[in-house]
Amino acid sequence: METAPVHLLSSKLRSMSESATIKMAQKARELKAQGVDVISLSLGEPDFDTPDFIKTAAKEALDNGFTKYTPVPGHLELREAICRKFDRDNNLNFKPSQIVVSNGAKQSIANLCLALLDPGDEVIIFTPYWVSYFDIVKFAGGTPVALKAGIDQDFKVTADQLAEAINDKTKIVLFSSPCNPTGSVYLESELKAISEVIQSKQDLFVISDEIYEHINFTGAHSSIGSLPGMSDRTITVNGFSKGYSMTGWRLGYIGAPEWIAKACAKVQGQFTSGATSFGQMAGIIALEQGYESSREMKTAYLRRKEMMVELLREIDGFSVNDPQGAFYIFPNVSACFGRSNGHRIISSVEDFSDIMLTEAHVAMVAGNAFGNDQCVRISYAAADDTLKEAVRRIKNTLENYK
Repeated sequence: METAPVHLLSSKLRSMSESATIKMAQKARELKAQGVDVISLSLGEPDFDTPDFIKTAAKEALDNGFTKYTPVPGHLELREAICRKFDRDNNLNFKPSQIVVSNGAKQSIANLCLALLDPGDEVIIFTPYWVSYFDIVKFAGGTPVALKAGIDQDFKVTADQLAEAINDKTKIVLFSSPCNPTGSVYLESELKAISEVIQSKQDLFVISDEIYEHINFTGAHSSIGSLPGMSDRTITVNGFSKGYSMTGWRLGYIGAPEWIAKACAKVQGQFTSGATSFGQMAGIIALEQGYESSREMKTAYLRRKEMMVELLREIDGFSVNDPQGAFYIFPNVSACFGRSNGHRIISSVEDFSDIMLTEAHVAMVAGNAFGNDQCVRISYAAADDTLKEAVRRIKNTLENYK
């Protein structure tokens, strides 16, 4: 095997972590290639196919010549549809000039950090956080600051915590709701208290990642940007991957103050330019006709969530809250630390997830990748029977560890 000349790589790249979710998925694929029957609950990907009417719209767009470069911030027709969606679903009022369509919501967040952050600028990240937040902030030159909430708080940071953490260097507050990896959902009352803290400091902005908006079991999704005084402070990030099962389409977007939207378009113009033309046209149809399919998927996720919470709570050593969105459960497994089967000891959450993969043949992601060293992320975006079998394997494996 060729030895990599690591010293020739940039310091930025050398300081970047590999995505833990992608790494675990790769390990699971390698075991499967060896003939091992692995149940993969590590990736945040819906198990549903993209609805047929959306695929049909893409095919029609291809036939109608939507095969060329697009405007960097996106086709005007899609940006107009996004404006209508924001107004209808989120009580957010935007013009098309305030919308930037990107190659996935991940690029949207990267654009924002590259456009807004200078060395020394701090970004408060509600923790547990989505795995890429920290490295995107660092790569853009900012300093990530983890603001932690445990299972006793349903993994939700409070306004009082935020008030204590803000300082003169704080420029951005970044969080997701519904949250990846915990499934926690911030209620309007909680967001209102947080918004009041944010408005107490000049030039402090919020990046609100709402990609799991349609998988929300609370009865109503709340957008912090819709609250009084927050329209000029908030960048709302969303996309098509989760609510419409369009992960491979790589289609995300932001709604932002116009000067921030223009800055993001400038960044994107030098990296990737616009998102896929025919995919954008299908995105219009998804926004305008996709609500029934999104509701059907949410109904299935809710059933699975309730089943998994009940089953996981039966496992000795698991502490499980009741997440109210997304398709993840984030159980605390620290009570298992120190247990041994006579050959291996569970010393950490990394040990736990590795044992689950190599012995139970269930792939999950260690929580330290999300800023929590006591939990694991389990995706329930899988068939009911698959989930039941995964829990059976976990339980049987742990019975050998005393």
